[in-house]
Amino acid sequence: MRLLILQHPLEVSNAKGSARLLHLSVAGSTLVAGEVFDPAQLSTLLAVEGRQAVLLYPDTPDDRSLGMPAPPPLPPELLRAPDKLLLVVLDGTWRKSRKMLYLNPLLHALPRLPLSDMPPSRYRIRKAHAPDQLSTLEATCHALGEIDGDHEKFLPLSRAFDDLIDTFVLHQGRL
Repeated sequence: MRLLILQHPLEVSNAKGSARLLHLSVAGSTLVAGEVFDPAQLSTLLAVEGRQAVLLYPDTPDDRSLGMPAPPPLPPELLRAPDKLLLVVLDGTWRKSRKMLYLNPLLHALPRLPLSDMPPSRYRIRKAHAPDQLSTLEATCHALGEIDGDHEKFLPLSRAFDDLIDTFVLHQGRL
């Protein structure tokens, strides 16, 4: 499986951001900053080695009122062939990531990966509006664990993230 992280520009220099740690920790990942992507560039990013791109983002039925189409269904056989997947992740606050989705029609056409049995977020340095809202790193680790069928494999990355949060809290206000 490959990983494409589309990061909102305001997150790039954020000391609390988890996308950079995710990118540095997952072999074969690509990290690209932007809000509105050139369709040709985004098309190229989504067409990696003939893989099927899947967006890690919840279905948002309220977006239909904004003119966004319903995402296509996720073919179940894709999850049984992780070597054929490109997992696309939007990094930003919920508001920023929703705007990124809205402004990039190529992302509308991607099937979405639903997450289930999500653990509570440990990202205590940012406010979530709902208990099931995870940081980019947490959600991606959970998704990768579900797809691989091995959540234990991503525990070292989760622990590194916990250490990052602990360090930030320890030095909060001095960074």
